[in-house]
Amino acid sequence: MHRLLQLLPLISCCHATLAVATEPVLIDLNQDTGRQVIVDREPGQYLGHPSTCLLEDGKTILCVYPKGHGRGAIVYKRSQDGGRTWSDRLPTPANWSTSQEVPTLHRVIGPDGTRRIIMWSGLYPARLAVSEDDGQTWSELRPVGAWGGIVVMGFVEALRTGRGHYLAMFHDDGRFFRQDGKRVPTFKLFQTRSSDGGLNWSDPQVVFQSAEVNLCEPGCLRSPDGKRLAVLLRENRRRKNSQIIFSEDEGQTWTAPRELPLSLTGDRHTGKYASDGRLFISFRCNSPRAASAQRTYEGDWVGWVGSWDDLQQGRSGQYVVRLKDNTKGYDTAYPGVERLPDDTFVTTTYGHWENDAAPYVISVRFTLAELDTLARRR
Repeated sequence: MHRLLQLLPLISCCHATLAVATEPVLIDLNQDTGRQVIVDREPGQYLGHPSTCLLEDGKTILCVYPKGHGRGAIVYKRSQDGGRTWSDRLPTPANWSTSQEVPTLHRVIGPDGTRRIIMWSGLYPARLAVSEDDGQTWSELRPVGAWGGIVVMGFVEALRTGRGHYLAMFHDDGRFFRQDGKRVPTFKLFQTRSSDGGLNWSDPQVVFQSAEVNLCEPGCLRSPDGKRLAVLLRENRRRKNSQIIFSEDEGQTWTAPRELPLSLTGDRHTGKYASDGRLFISFRCNSPRAASAQRTYEGDWVGWVGSWDDLQQGRSGQYVVRLKDNTKGYDTAYPGVERLPDDTFVTTTYGHWENDAAPYVISVRFTLAELDTLARRR
């Protein structure tokens, strides 16, 4: 059996095994328009699925997104003031117009110290564009190998195995991993590695496949001490809560998946740490067994505030934050999350923010200290 399939001992996914915890405080920022910035909007044109990258100056944010639902010509914008204002649409290489899937941006560093930003575009074949001047210029999209997948890549995580080493994950349902593929009932979760700073990637290996749960759209977080990885996953059959897996050997092996609490159940988890060690995770609320309070936010763009220990222990966390009401009840929140030097979170996504209007891209900004103040006023 391949090493990637050597799962560590099963952690039960029954709710009864999770640590007992108080329910998180619910905070609603939907009407707080002063925190909201329109990144891009075009009447009658679907704009969705943004991905962001914060540069090392702490104020320049790059953003890409498709003109269409999950596919379409890639639009590119830049903010030079921490997401308060955004440029006009910037020029892009010609074949970015041929993108078939959600584009994703990632900062990577080569073994020789070369700093790059890479942009993935999925389905078959998975393709990559590269910038070595902080997004001023870009290469065209090029195939990485004779493989592909859905939402390539949900994350790209730097590994401690060597400078320029990275791990990435994606999923596929049989249609796009190889040319002329056919849909199968069970998803496969794949991972691939780079040892040259993101230019070349290994042939993907299966991490997980099960008839019980269809796991997809992985988002990765590293423990504060750097020794453990966690990947949060959407459960696509909607029979169980979202799931989480852990690795203590830089992704060589993974624990069996277990359920996350209801407060973290949804799609496309993306997170960052605040300076005080707390986590903010952005996602789309989608709960198969929603309690009455959670149902208030069903299908909306939400966030979660808690700790690494909450993730490990299955606790519900400190806050659930409704970031924006999605009027359609679904089709929102493939979010970018960035934290500025002053501890401001800038989280960016698309949604149906107005009835009978095409979706568009916005960001919401806040600090956890501000959320603390709002929670005390409840």
